[in-house]
Amino acid sequence: MKNVIVISAHPDDETLGVGGTLLKHKEIGDKLFWIIATKISEDEGFSKERVNSRQDEIEKVSRRFGFEEVFFLNYSTMSLSSSSVVGLVPRLSKIFQEIKPEILFSLNRSDAHSDHRYLSDAVMACTKSFRYPFLKKVLMYECLSETEFAPAFPEKVFLPNYFVDISEFLEKKIEIMRIYSSELGDHPFPRSERNIRALATYRGAVAGCEYAEAFQIVKIID
Repeated sequence: MKNVIVISAHPDDETLGVGGTLLKHKEIGDKLFWIIATKISEDEGFSKERVNSRQDEIEKVSRRFGFEEVFFLNYSTMSLSSSSVVGLVPRLSKIFQEIKPEILFSLNRSDAHSDHRYLSDAVMACTKSFRYPFLKKVLMYECLSETEFAPAFPEKVFLPNYFVDISEFLEKKIEIMRIYSSELGDHPFPRSERNIRALATYRGAVAGCEYAEAFQIVKIID
């Protein structure tokens, strides 16, 4: 049994990028933990109803995945910056030291959304083997509508080199994604059921299975 932790800048990142893999870990008895970096609030122009419905979505998604615990960092959405990293690092470090995850799923370092990029920088600062010896596998995941829209420069390309067969779990992943109804749209909107299935099909073709999720290895210690 392993402790597995997934980092989201915003609720829905985890389902889009790692949903099938998380369900697979849960089935084999691993313990799942979730860190959500940002929140929405009425002060930022969101209605009270939307703030409440977002919290309801998080609770429903957490139950469906079977997370042991959800950690809320409560930064304002779309507010993370280079100065945020200074505060993020000790908060993430404290959680890692408490949970001692063996497997970590982080957002891609070069996603189009700045929240994703700065959160990734903070996470990577908390993966040093001499401070976090329990951490054996660190993988970056792709997130529809953000990873594919990063500038196509060599240093910013997502390079998938680790694949997980999620053939048995894709339908449940899509069911969970439907909880985030306001985040889904119709094709060609990137976060559509059709596109989620298409990406899983494409990654599965590369991996030699029906459906897969793809990751970029940061490190694996065997």
